[in-house]
Amino acid sequence: MSEKKNTDIAMAVAVVAVVFMLIIPMPTVILDVLMAVNLLLALLILLIVMYTPRAIDFSFFPTMLLISTVYSLALNVSSTRLILTQGAKFDGQLITAFGTFVVGRGGTEGLVIGLVIFIILIAVQALVITKGATRIAEVAARFTLDAMPMKQAAVESEYNQGAITEDEARIKKMEIQSESYFYGSMDGATKFVSGNVKVGIFITVINLIVGIIFGMVFRSEPFNLAIQTYAKFTIGDGLLSQIPALFISVATGIIVTRSASDGKTSMGDDMRRQFTQNAWVYYISGVTMGLIGFLPGFPWYVLIPMGAALCYIGRRLQLKQASAFAAKLAKETERRQTQGGSVADISPVVPLDPLSLELGFGLIPLVDKEKGAELLERITRIRREGALDMGLVVPPIRIIDNMQLSPNEYCFKIKGAAVGSSQIRMGWYMCMNTGSVTEEIQGEPTTDPAFGLPAIWLAEADRERAERAGYAVVDPPTIIATHLTELIKTHAAEILGRQEIQSIVDTLKKEYPAVVEEVTKLFNMGEIQKVLQGLLREQVSIRNMVAIFETMADFGPVTKKTDILVEKVRQALSRQICLQYSDDNRVMHVLTIAPDFLQKLVSSRVDTVNGPIAALEPAEQHEWISALSTAVASAQGGGFMPVVLCPEEARILVKVSTERELPNLVVLSVPEIVNDIKLENLGEIKVGG
Repeated sequence: MSEKKNTDIAMAVAVVAVVFMLIIPMPTVILDVLMAVNLLLALLILLIVMYTPRAIDFSFFPTMLLISTVYSLALNVSSTRLILTQGAKFDGQLITAFGTFVVGRGGTEGLVIGLVIFIILIAVQALVITKGATRIAEVAARFTLDAMPMKQAAVESEYNQGAITEDEARIKKMEIQSESYFYGSMDGATKFVSGNVKVGIFITVINLIVGIIFGMVFRSEPFNLAIQTYAKFTIGDGLLSQIPALFISVATGIIVTRSASDGKTSMGDDMRRQFTQNAWVYYISGVTMGLIGFLPGFPWYVLIPMGAALCYIGRRLQLKQASAFAAKLAKETERRQTQGGSVADISPVVPLDPLSLELGFGLIPLVDKEKGAELLERITRIRREGALDMGLVVPPIRIIDNMQLSPNEYCFKIKGAAVGSSQIRMGWYMCMNTGSVTEEIQGEPTTDPAFGLPAIWLAEADRERAERAGYAVVDPPTIIATHLTELIKTHAAEILGRQEIQSIVDTLKKEYPAVVEEVTKLFNMGEIQKVLQGLLREQVSIRNMVAIFETMADFGPVTKKTDILVEKVRQALSRQICLQYSDDNRVMHVLTIAPDFLQKLVSSRVDTVNGPIAALEPAEQHEWISALSTAVASAQGGGFMPVVLCPEEARILVKVSTERELPNLVVLSVPEIVNDIKLENLGEIKVGG
């Protein structure tokens, strides 16, 4: 007979036997054995729960709750029958031992102490553990069932994207269903535990009151003897039933509160990892306990050694963390050296990372997977948004720990050259006044690295106050992510290389072979790259590659000049550009330039290898920038982000003559304005005179 069949038969026999225990009397020896089994079973359940990584790995737990509850009640009924039947002659060893041990000293005082301890045990179990576990199970069941469709949709999305196989998708869906069934069952199974506690209280009262009546009426025992006899047996019986029930209640609470676990570690592993994350916690706790120990009247011989032990633990943790980091760094160095090979084997071309983010030691937790790795998720989102907003597939950003940086400093590099860096404070928040602040808050002055706006640093305790006051409150991962996003937009032209162009062409060729073939006949990869870089340099998205290639194919037979092709492509993307700079009412606020200066600007054009430039006299250039800056500042003071509008032949000259002093200035030509966009003229820029 197979092991599985034997187990099924044993379970069936056990369940039937438990039911018969409610009816058939049994000898005290068997009662002792079954009560010991009940205690052992509850202990096993508690330990299994503690060592189970995921709640659904112990999916039999709700059924086990029912069986153990009925088994415990059957033992209560059997013990009550024997106590009432035999009275003082009852010889159940476990019940007698538990009752004697708790009651301790004889007489009324011992009985009162025993009853008080028993009542406290019942209260803790009923009002604290069982009630809390029941509530958590209800909430967990509701949220798990509500989240089930979204989780299944996410699995389906992963499968459709090819991230997982069909078998993996099926397994994940089965796990989601099992999880919902488990928490749904737990919602009802917790009622068994709370019901068991209530019935236990009822049986205890019956044992005590009816036992005294039986002893005095049917056995003619004095009141003192009756109450001592039945109180002792009642307390022993109650403890033998409630201690296993307490184990079960604790196990129930543990299994429904472990939702935050990663599903790979046991409860002890989670506790060890999370209690050893920060050595300073133990330092501060140890110093606090030591200071309390020096206060008059406090037991210094307890508190000071305890404080010293905590400081010792903190020191051990600090050394362990430093050792782990050094080992990690050494391993990474060894890996890089292994990949690079010996000096004689080093390639003559040492490639640079396309994009890299270097972090100081203090910022490592932002990318540590054991501590949430918040920044890694933000960087993934940045790359996705870059593809959607700019049409640029951002290469993977390599994260590097740089010991040469200060602990709170980060540096973003493109092909090994730093393009932006800043310092942040871990655990603090950067708060910026966006114009809607109702209450000024004092903090440490700083500057937002992404936009150069004035800001202040505030501690965690002041965060809610700053939000209520109207400040824009930003945490460290968001600060770095926002800065990276702006740096990628600003330097998008540098990121776009010829290899990326080749990938774009290969991808587009699958669906638009005619367009790609025509363009590649007229232009090489370098010429296409220059046009796309010209667009990205002025924050024009290249996502509509079909329109860009078609325009290049139209004008390719006429000219190969990059600046002319860029202007023609911009005009083809005119609606996209106009919507980028108009408001919700499709109104664009523009500044125009005096015609006499425009003529002078066009006349100063000089064509160079890198494109046209405006060769103005230094004095004229200074007057031009001064007048433009004043006009832009005035428009911004009125709440507008102005666009400089000029003729087609002057647009590129206006842009190149201002990109050093006003790099973010938006310059559009008249042909780029579509018909359904309304223009509101904020004024004319006059230079000189």
